[in-house]
Amino acid sequence: MTLNSKPGSADDRPMEVLTEDVRIIRPAAVLDERAAHAVIEELERLDVSVGGVWNATSSLWQRYDTPWDGMGGTRGNARLLGSIAVMYDAPNRHQITIYKVTVTPYGLESTWSVESLVDDALTWAGRTLDTCPRAELGDPPRRDPFKSAGMVGAPPSSAPAPSAN
Repeated sequence: MTLNSKPGSADDRPMEVLTEDVRIIRPAAVLDERAAHAVIEELERLDVSVGGVWNATSSLWQRYDTPWDGMGGTRGNARLLGSIAVMYDAPNRHQITIYKVTVTPYGLESTWSVESLVDDALTWAGRTLDTCPRAELGDPPRRDPFKSAGMVGAPPSSAPAPSAN
């Protein structure tokens, strides 16, 4: 017995798979000292360790759909909606630069977007991604400047090699 074997059945339709939405923010969004302080204060207040939905570190802010409910303060059933990559003290001291945003497939299914994720974090400073001041960031180096031919992982040395005599 075969189920759904008629033409036009679910077996014949292509399966739609949502992938994550990763966006490099250029020019990068910058929070001034006052706005940065307001956002950090609220992210701490809404931290997953105290029943909130944000898990924020100095380089990544993660937004979950529900507070963490696992044993010992672990994620449990909470699902990641998206992440915001940040740099503290950039471009200047006490400022925060937002340079990359990722919305997970689950976040996209839950109608989150890059803009809504960032806006959720910045609302406490009265900002949105669209209203944030911007700064140009330089491109990262194309290759490792400390990597020389034949000396992978070691910095170049000016000392002569010991002789075998």
